[in-house]
Amino acid sequence: MNFLDIFEETYIALSANKARSGLTILGIVIGISSVIAMVSIGEGAKNSIQSSIEGLGSNLLTIFPGVVQPGRGIVSSGRGSAPSLKNEDAEIIREIDGVAEVAPEVSRRFQITAPTGNNTNTTVNGVTPAYDFVRNLSLAGGVFISEANVRSLGRVAILGATVAKDLFGETEPLGKTIRINKVNFNVIGVLAAKGGAGFSGPDDLVIVPLSTMQKILSGVDYLTTIYVSVADKDRMTEIQNAVTEALVEKHRVPEPDFSVISQADILGTLSQVVTTFTVFLASIAGISLVVGGIGIMNMMLTTVTERIKEIGLRKAIGAKKRDINRQFLMEAVLLTFIGGFIGVVLGWLISFAVTYLGVIQTQVSASSVLLAFGVSAAIGIIFGYYPARRAASLNPIEALRYE
Repeated sequence: MNFLDIFEETYIALSANKARSGLTILGIVIGISSVIAMVSIGEGAKNSIQSSIEGLGSNLLTIFPGVVQPGRGIVSSGRGSAPSLKNEDAEIIREIDGVAEVAPEVSRRFQITAPTGNNTNTTVNGVTPAYDFVRNLSLAGGVFISEANVRSLGRVAILGATVAKDLFGETEPLGKTIRINKVNFNVIGVLAAKGGAGFSGPDDLVIVPLSTMQKILSGVDYLTTIYVSVADKDRMTEIQNAVTEALVEKHRVPEPDFSVISQADILGTLSQVVTTFTVFLASIAGISLVVGGIGIMNMMLTTVTERIKEIGLRKAIGAKKRDINRQFLMEAVLLTFIGGFIGVVLGWLISFAVTYLGVIQTQVSASSVLLAFGVSAAIGIIFGYYPARRAASLNPIEALRYE
């Protein structure tokens, strides 16, 4: 029998019981579409995280109190539990060769009210003028914090896009007054919306001068974070080590009581978490493929039983063992290929729907599609082999006598 003969026989056999063939294919469709959707969502999440981290600033190093180990967060209980960063630390870092800008920060949450009667509870960051460059911020209107504002303990504020909308709605906030911790601040600027939550909520924050935050709002003399912009991306590791050595010497401690984290460190950790989670979800979805494969085997075994006399007759008129084997194996493979194709289309549609609804920007990769077809073929061969072999091994005389 040539390929066309086998294909024609396969089509006739599968069409004889459309409902059973359709239900068998459905198991493969669900499995393949689930795997593709999960992988595309995972890839989309990874890309979204990468874009958010890159949007934090140019060649960014982040320094904060406490000792961090990858994947475990802040693990120091003694050295890391007390504030360890001071304003002087920022000045020392600024003197290191290769450092472009340094932006110290004190961050607190406060209840903020507006003359409109609206209020919100959000993060207030005390910063210096270098903050907008280091954190890659842009203004939708107004001006940023100036050195004069810092020196004079200026009671001025920059609103994030979300905060501006929460407090003033469609009204122009520039020139208006807000109250932070019972202190009046004049709004001198509004940040351009970055979209999404980002790594630290770039749209949902208020920015004030660092000196005002430390001496008026929070009453602290330490820093919660220091951001460092490195001039040359290729020197990130070198500058990271230099910053660590300088602060260890300044703090006079045997081991760092702070952490210096680069964008690559953050991206690597979060990408690893997302990848692990994606593999986990895809593995769960893959279980349905195994269930679908078992369904194919069950259907093929039933088909063999129903067609024993047909097999006996074909062998009696000269059909060889390999012809019977190919016939039934072809039926199993065709079922999985049809299911695989429909599953790929359905998985792509699910991914498109997730993107269209704005849940997350998904990405269907060619590798996931090829994997789906590869898995489909493997399932057809693996789960179809035993029924095909069983059919091919039937004795023609016993098959013709079967009732």
